[in-house]
Order: sequence, then C-alpha cells, then structure tokens
Amino acid sequence: MDVLGESFVAADIRSWPAAAEGVDSPRLANKLRVDGFRSAPVIPSGKAAYATRLGPGYVRFPKWLFCPRCRDMQLWHTDREVRNRPPTCGRCADRSQLAPMRFIQVCRAGHMADIDWRRWAHSRSDAHEQRQCQVRRLRFVATPESSGLEALRVVCVTCRAARDLLGISRKNILKQIGQRCTGSNPWQSSPGAEDACDEIPQAVQRGASNVYFPVIHSAIDIPSPVGSPQEEELVRTVINHKYWPDFNSAENGPISDALVTVISEQCGVTPEFVRSVRNRVDGDGLSTLSGGDAEDDLSIAEWTAFSAPESVADSKTFAVRRTSLGIDEAAPVSMRELNSVVSTVVVADRVREVRALEGFSRYEPSGESEEGEGGTIVSVNTVTRAPWLPAVETYGEGIFVAVDEQRLHSWESLAPVREWTRRIQRDLEASFKADRLRAKSGPDLLPRFVMLHTLAHHFIRQLSYDSGYNAASLRERVYARSHPAGRELPAQAGVFIYTAAGDAEGTLGGLVRQGQPPHLAETLIRLLESAQWCSQDPLCADSTGRSLANLNRAACHACTLLPETCCEIDNSLLDRTLLIGDGEVPGFFRDIVRTALEESADAVDPW
Repeated sequence: MDVLGESFVAADIRSWPAAAEGVDSPRLANKLRVDGFRSAPVIPSGKAAYATRLGPGYVRFPKWLFCPRCRDMQLWHTDREVRNRPPTCGRCADRSQLAPMRFIQVCRAGHMADIDWRRWAHSRSDAHEQRQCQVRRLRFVATPESSGLEALRVVCVTCRAARDLLGISRKNILKQIGQRCTGSNPWQSSPGAEDACDEIPQAVQRGASNVYFPVIHSAIDIPSPVGSPQEEELVRTVINHKYWPDFNSAENGPISDALVTVISEQCGVTPEFVRSVRNRVDGDGLSTLSGGDAEDDLSIAEWTAFSAPESVADSKTFAVRRTSLGIDEAAPVSMRELNSVVSTVVVADRVREVRALEGFSRYEPSGESEEGEGGTIVSVNTVTRAPWLPAVETYGEGIFVAVDEQRLHSWESLAPVREWTRRIQRDLEASFKADRLRAKSGPDLLPRFVMLHTLAHHFIRQLSYDSGYNAASLRERVYARSHPAGRELPAQAGVFIYTAAGDAEGTLGGLVRQGQPPHLAETLIRLLESAQWCSQDPLCADSTGRSLANLNRAACHACTLLPETCCEIDNSLLDRTLLIGDGEVPGFFRDIVRTALEESADAVDPW
C-alpha cells in the first residue's frame, strides 16, 4: 500500500485489537470452520489523528529505501521511526524523504522479503576484493546513457561493484546469485519466526498483481424458511447436551442407543437427527463437511430463497419479491419466446453480503492439484490456526433470473452441447485451479454453468449501460452447480446480479428498477443481441482455448470479460457459443436471438 510516497504492508490478524467489531454470518462461519468474523474499525477521512479506536497494524516495507537526491540507499530499521514523520535522508542538507525500492522478492510458499541488494550489486564482480566486500553502503544510480531498467544500477560505494536491473524480473534470477527465501513475511520480525523454505524466490515489482492473491469467501444473509425449525440452533442444542461427549465417543451399541434416546427427548428432536449430527461433526463440535459440500449448502439456501421467495420471511437484511417480465400476447415473438424460457424473476430490494478473507498466496494463484501447482495459501494468522477471520458486511440490491428447468435439461441433452462442454472440462481437469473452480461448479462441469456464467457477464455489461452503476460495482452469483452422487438436491439454473456498498443504508435502487417490467425484458434482449458480436471476431468466436489454462472459449476482454471484482471465478469458464450458438453448437438462446434480429431487420426495412 502506497501512501504519500511511503510503502506499507498490512500485518496478520494478531495485530488486530481484541475489541474489533464482530460480523455475524453463521452459515459462512460453518463453511470456513471458524468461530466468527471481525471487521476493522472505520475511521472517517481526515480524522485518523483523533481516532481512539485502534485498527490493524501496518509495517513499513520494503525496508531498503533510497534518497532521490543523493541516491544513497539505506536499510531502514523500526528503531529509527518517528511518529507521523516519513523517513528522511541524514546525508542531505534538506533531509529529503526516502523512497522505497521498486523490486522485492516473493515465493510460492507465500513469503515476502527485501532483495539482498548488497548481494545483487556484487553478483557480477570479478575482482577478489569486490567478491569479499561485506560493506552495505550502496547507492541507487540512474544513468542517462540508456533507458529502462538498464539505466538503473545498484553500486557499492566501497569497492565500486555494480549491476544494473536489466533482467531482474527473469525467472530464477535470484537463485543464480545465491539468494534464498527468508521463510518469513515483513511483520514476522521476532527471532525464530522464520520457516524453513526451499522455494525459489522470484523478483517482482512491489505493486505487481502477483504479489498478493487474496482467498475470499462470501455468503448472502438468508433468513430461515417460514415455519421451519432453526436447524443450526438445534444442532448447537444437541452438541451442548451434557451427554453429548459420552454419545460422541461411544461405539454403536446399547449405551449409544440409550444416550440417543435421552438426548433426542430432552432436545426435542428425533433420534435420527441426533445420529446425523454425529456424522456431520468431529470431536470438537466442528463441521466435517468437505469444502464442496459446504459450498453446496451455501448455494442451496440462497437458491431456495431466490427461486421461492415466499418461503422466507423478509428481514432487516433480506427483502425480496417476485415479479415478471411483463410480456403479454401482443408482444413481439422474441419477447414471448424469452418469457417462455425465463421461469422466475425476483428483485431484491435489500440484501446483506458478508465477505471474509481466509488467506492469500503469492506469485501464483492458490492451487490444490495433485501436481502441487499454484501458490500455497497462507492463513491470516501466520503462527497458529485462526479462530476468526477478517470480514466486511455490505448492503445492496439485485436481480435474480432463473430459466426453465425442462427446457434447460432438453438443451443439455443435445450431443453437440455435451461434447463441447466435455472439451472445456478436460481443460479444467488439467488446470491447477481445478479444485477451486469445482467448489463453484460442483464435481461435474455442466453446460448450464458455462452458459449461465456467460449470461451473468453479459447481464452485468448491459446493466452498466442501463442501470447507472458501472460494471466494477456489480457482482454475480451463479446458481448452476452439479451435486455429488447420492445427494438428492434441487437442480439450480439461475443468476443473481447485485451491487453492494459498505453503507448500512444500501444503494439507490437502480437495479431494482431495471428488474421490473418492461425494463428487464428489453435488457435481456439487448444483451443477447450484443453477445452476437465481438470486435475480435472471428478470432474470438472460433477460439478453442483462451485465458489461463484454456478455460475460456469464445470470450475475451472485448466482449465478455469483466473486472476481477465482478466475477466469482476469475473470469474463467466463459463461452458465448453455449449462450447464442454457432454452426456446430446450438446455443440455449439461439432461437430468441435469431427472432430478435429478424424483427430488428424488418423494423428497419419493412419491405
């Protein structure tokens, strides 16, 4: 983080105040197996000097600084810090403010540290006295004879050894000079905090996007269904029963049966419910559902609330109502066809979303493939298991659209559609992001997931023109998961596009207005028409693999991709072909698009 010419990095959650404000989200806490969430205190702009609440800690990084005037380099130490004053050069008469070095080192194990610039400056030394030099007096010189990184040199003041920065971004360049990973992060300054790390450090710019890949989870606050018991409360009641430890440790037998009977009667549940609780929790009372199942449970509750809004009661954080496209028999044929495809339209006047930070990776996004590819996820507590996670809560509005399940199932049964999706799935299985993406798509990649994900992206792009919100402020949730074998769960086929802001009052209602008739039908038709064209066609339309690991087909920045904040899965698994079709694969909305284009042509040239 750069602030007025200074560079800082946030420390882990051990630096947070004990009185940090709690954020309530039981469903998300159950998924991530933590006790709860906390949010950082909000300090009004310009009031930081008068704030009484302490926030997260920050550490100056990189510690290697240089003077822009005399070019002297200094390794800064915390004992030289002066409150509310930036570091300054002690050798210049005007005490110029020191600037941070541009390059740092990171590794795939999640560590980050300063580059050993003394080693870099002497790495090409030929003379014996230069190779043996141990003095850390360096200068960062910019020469006018050349441009780019070749013009920047680190020079030893004592022995005059020097090396420019040309090639510093090359892979494994630090290994070539004998630089090893420190096994730590900037906030781990205590002795013995370092880990033994065998990863090869890589030099990157401190502001590069691959320095920090956050691992974020989110959940929408869904009230309990009308008339149904609070299952989580019943689970806690069973676990807190005085005989639960005895029952949980007992093998199946007469004692176990007797304990089940006593617990079920005193807690007001069935014996089957008590046994199911034991199957779902471990000895510490923590859920043992796998990551995929936990994600399944989150999506199921949200899908139920949106697809059947009458089943949940409105609350202060969740208010939804069913609406329609408002299309009658007098409407154009394309509109009537669209009405037959869209099964449910719900506008959310108010939703609350909780986003929690589980950890981060460096240099490469996190991956959990058998080949060990991808960066290692580092916890927000780098010393021990985090009992809580940092989170933020936001309030907003949105539009939910579901498509007809029978029509979707018939389309998915077509051989060209299945074969086309199977090719994408083969690329997914070979990707280091496979486990992360399957957490959203389910164990099997269904055609509906790619199609609805692409629809969500074009929906956001079109709403950015129609609703007054820019694309970066809108987010998607795709409900099209496949479910594990043996679990009888409802099929999902919808998308939820929403916007959220940190203000408790939420947002201004532009999406809700756009989700009501006649606006929504017009928006859907326009986005399908625009999906027909891309300025990169035919390269984009004929693509057999785009983006990282070839996880996209007919999708590029010119037509489909969105800002990273909008997409749940890093702009992956997108394909306009499954949305609007081509000569080989019939898109789900192909007939509607053709009819709409014919109607547009007739309107222009009625003869």
